Amino acid sequence: MVDADGIVRGVSVNPECPSLGSLDHWVGQSFADYLTEESCMKYSERRRIAGENPSIARRPIELNHVDNGALEFPIRYSLHSIQGGDDILMVGRDMQPVAEVQQRLVVEQVARERDQQRMRSVETFYRVLLEASETPFVLIEAERGRVQDMNGSAARLFGSKPDTLTGSSFAQIFEGRRREELMDALQTASASDGAAPVEVTARRNGKCLKLVPEYFRASGELFLLCRVQPAVEDAEGVEDAANSLLALFAGSSDAIVLTDSKGIVRDVNEAFLVLTDAAQLRDVKDRSLADFLVRGAVDLKLMLETSVESGRMSHYNSQISSVVGNRASVDISVTQLRQRNRDGGFGFIIRHVSPTTSGEAEASQGMITDDAMKNMMELVGTAPLKELVSATSDVVEKMCIEMAIKLTNNNRVAAADMLGLSRQSLYVKLRKHGLIDGSTDD
Repeated sequence: MVDADGIVRGVSVNPECPSLGSLDHWVGQSFADYLTEESCMKYSERRRIAGENPSIARRPIELNHVDNGALEFPIRYSLHSIQGGDDILMVGRDMQPVAEVQQRLVVEQVARERDQQRMRSVETFYRVLLEASETPFVLIEAERGRVQDMNGSAARLFGSKPDTLTGSSFAQIFEGRRREELMDALQTASASDGAAPVEVTARRNGKCLKLVPEYFRASGELFLLCRVQPAVEDAEGVEDAANSLLALFAGSSDAIVLTDSKGIVRDVNEAFLVLTDAAQLRDVKDRSLADFLVRGAVDLKLMLETSVESGRMSHYNSQISSVVGNRASVDISVTQLRQRNRDGGFGFIIRHVSPTTSGEAEASQGMITDDAMKNMMELVGTAPLKELVSATSDVVEKMCIEMAIKLTNNNRVAAADMLGLSRQSLYVKLRKHGLIDGSTDD
């Protein structure tokens, strides 16, 4: 009971609400003193409206009480005017149990969202690890025999994609397999330590595969994890191919050189040792291939840059200098070796060119032949020696520049390095011999 001045005249507490305790000390005090600031404003507004329209006062209003500076509890009141006076009877219901339930719901909701976030994180890790694994895995529901999940490596062995096979019957992936028979075979192989893997044939591509099963239980449900392996015949075929390549590397009559990305020799075959007059691998290993090229770093740089741009380079004419100084004309093919997640370096196939073939190649490329030399000798007496030498020098200089431009595929910077000229000097000589338009500046 609250009078017109807001002073509490009496308090009665339901004995079945022991949480409220005794509120007798409210009597004689202002009712607003036991309300929170927000509730105090709500209470004052409702009292004002009740004076204007008493019927509105009966509508419930929830106020939060404070007592002893710490205790806070919500009460839902309905206000009733007393006939013949300004006192108001406030009939309230303790909302603390409801508030506690709401608080628990909020806590549970926050915990649920946190668990969902944790589950999403775990699933992300699971997906990344599954796809990053090179081992083919298939996860199967043991009772239904259906594919729960698989990684891309397994799907490729089956000749399909993970999304296509997920949810389908595991037995349908293979030729001539019924669900009950296949699951029994997998269960037997899993239960026996010495049992052989289950051999199957993929329906889509006809590959012979082996299934290595392992049962486990999660949340009371039984699952089957299968590792998929190629059949022995495929593994033997890969091994035979590798052995054949090793035999080809060792026995090839053409020199084969494997280098890193900078042209440092990592391995060579016997033919390269013969070509360079080297006694054993350690005489050439860890040295730059440029050490064995007559034009040295110029040739190596040109071959490596071209191979990086186009992936390979073939029929590059050069000369090899052996460890004792002997020279041999060679035809070189280069390819860039790309390996997964790292640079595989370069592979060189070097073929020795016979003197006859070399002479024909040099003639076709514009080198000075014996006939050309005889023609120059016949000019003796037709002009002063100084003019003959100057004319001959110009011809030789032009032919050398043309050869350098051809060997470097019109790479002016590489041609200048090959000729031992600066880039500006090369452009001057190109214009001098009419090999470049005077207005062109590359």
